[in-house]
Amino acid sequence: MGSPANHDNVASLATDFYSLLESFKETPFYHLLFEIFLVLTVLWLILFRKPRRIEKKLTEKEKQELIDEWQPEPLVPPVDANHPALNVRVLDGIVGKTIEIDGKKSLNFATFNFLNFVGNPRITDKAIQAVQKYGVGSCGPRGFYGTIDIHLELEERLAHFFNCEEGIIYSYGFSTVASIIPAYSKRNDILFVDEGVHYAIQKGVEASRSTVKWFRHNDISDLERLLVEQDIHDKKNPKKARTLRRFLIIEGLYMNYGDLCPLPRMVELKYQYKYRIFMDESVSFGTIGQTGRGVTEYYNIDRRKIDLISSSLEYSVGSIGGFAVGSSFVVDHQRLSAQGYCFSASLPPLLAAAAIEALNIMEEEDTTLCDTLMEKSKRLHQKLLDIKGYLIVGEDISPLKHLRLTNSQNTVARLEEIVEFAQTRGITITVARYLNDEHRLPEPSIRLILNVEMTDEELEFLCTVLQEARVKVTV
Repeated sequence: MGSPANHDNVASLATDFYSLLESFKETPFYHLLFEIFLVLTVLWLILFRKPRRIEKKLTEKEKQELIDEWQPEPLVPPVDANHPALNVRVLDGIVGKTIEIDGKKSLNFATFNFLNFVGNPRITDKAIQAVQKYGVGSCGPRGFYGTIDIHLELEERLAHFFNCEEGIIYSYGFSTVASIIPAYSKRNDILFVDEGVHYAIQKGVEASRSTVKWFRHNDISDLERLLVEQDIHDKKNPKKARTLRRFLIIEGLYMNYGDLCPLPRMVELKYQYKYRIFMDESVSFGTIGQTGRGVTEYYNIDRRKIDLISSSLEYSVGSIGGFAVGSSFVVDHQRLSAQGYCFSASLPPLLAAAAIEALNIMEEEDTTLCDTLMEKSKRLHQKLLDIKGYLIVGEDISPLKHLRLTNSQNTVARLEEIVEFAQTRGITITVARYLNDEHRLPEPSIRLILNVEMTDEELEFLCTVLQEARVKVTV
């Protein structure tokens, strides 16, 4: 038999164990989990964690050796010294129908001076008068003492020209559409974008951080496929679909291809699939349509069906900057949200005066500038088709055309040889240039731009030189 003391000890242990069990029952479950986690952590630290190695201190000699061996990443990627951007041709004088390079005159088929407004005496006189009245620059954004009366006049004139409620101008052409797109389209919105749009539009699409759905260039079937897919997706989650905004981003006349967008069908789809149309008419403004009002005039489409039209003042008008036109409700939003408008110094008054006078010329009752340009574009197109060895890309009425060699020799190097040969014969043309981060790089091509003042004899001479150049560089 055990002693009474042993019995008391056993009874005490039993009581303590029972009390411990009771306390566990009363303890919250999360507290028990936390204590178990702490116990397991301690066990892991004791049994599995490897002790930190004591790093050996480097001597001064070893430090210097490491410094000498280290090669930093280059600040910029390597660039070929023969890159065209580093070897530009320097012009002297007015960049008009003819230009002077290295003291030699040549016909200019390289710059976007479609209506030959650069150097126009009437426009030059108005610019000089503006300098005398306003000075040269504005030195302030539109919202901070940078708005001058001539800016408001130009905006009103542009709105009237396109028969829209309101217009807005920017001081830089590239930043116009690149600022407009992210001003409206935000994260989670959906952009349906033609993969052939020019670089400024691509940068605007990228800045919006929206969901982007690219469709094949000018391929309505591919666009409809994407719209149907999105419609099916929206029906699965109608609550979310009601919060999404959808935009179609296109060009009227594509800079990289010289062809027109199929706008009538795109307008039909707009009402079926409920999207907004943003159209850039940088190339088609002043070149397409009987009076130069762009593809809406050419297709006879009510401009109110296009939610926003943007364009450049740097091509047909021969000035600097860009603009957008549309309803007052849509345009006014840019005055608060478009970065290129809010944070850039406003357009120099002399350039606004030049643009206004250019519009005056385009709106004269007896003007045939745009009709003449389209007719000459057709004649040039037919002449180019008669040359063997070239593929002509673009509409016949387009004053911007792309030429490619029809064989495997259609490379930038070969096209550059053609450009160089043409220059020796008094013809200035250029290879179309693109940046490496373009969404889709078009095939190499020579970009031809027609000036309305070119004569039929000069167009014949251009084609003769192109034929000679092809034979010389491909044989």
